Amino acid sequence: MTVSASDRIGLQPGLEDHALARMAAIALVLAMVETALPSPLPGVKPGLGNIITLVALERLGWKGAAWVSLLRVLGAALLVGSLFTPGFFLSLAGAATSLAGLALMRPLPATWVGPVGQSVVAAFFHLAGQLVVARLWLVPSDGLYYFVPLLAISALLTGIVNGVVAVKLMDRLQWLTPPPSPSP
Repeated sequence: MTVSASDRIGLQPGLEDHALARMAAIALVLAMVETALPSPLPGVKPGLGNIITLVALERLGWKGAAWVSLLRVLGAALLVGSLFTPGFFLSLAGAATSLAGLALMRPLPATWVGPVGQSVVAAFFHLAGQLVVARLWLVPSDGLYYFVPLLAISALLTGIVNGVVAVKLMDRLQWLTPPPSPSP
């Protein structure tokens, strides 16, 4: 009997690993679709990959959502050829701050804030992270702040729509997530 290297070092992927990989792949596909969509204003995108991040948050917890988000940002940058460009750092800052916003909401009871509320908060944190990076690095002018009202409206609308879509996906796509662990 031969023993594989993954058996020797204990790297057998479990059901949760497979679910995380599926979600990251779907989020990456949605991010690639998004790159083909026209943008009404620079930086305004629907954030389709964030829908899957919300599903991961609900099904796999905050750590799973963080992995899905990070893999989406890195994978999209590699596929588009934008790794380490300003666009990559804007995307990474948005993803990191939206995850921070979701982390701040973790102590709140689920009855207070559901996936739609989480999506809206994540969208606003995403916007804030990107604005900070843009202001400090790319656009050293206070004129950037004139765009904030329009960007905030966009964040609100996309946050609501993405949250609603995430709820619908959670109801319909049970194959995305592992079955519940058996109780001892």
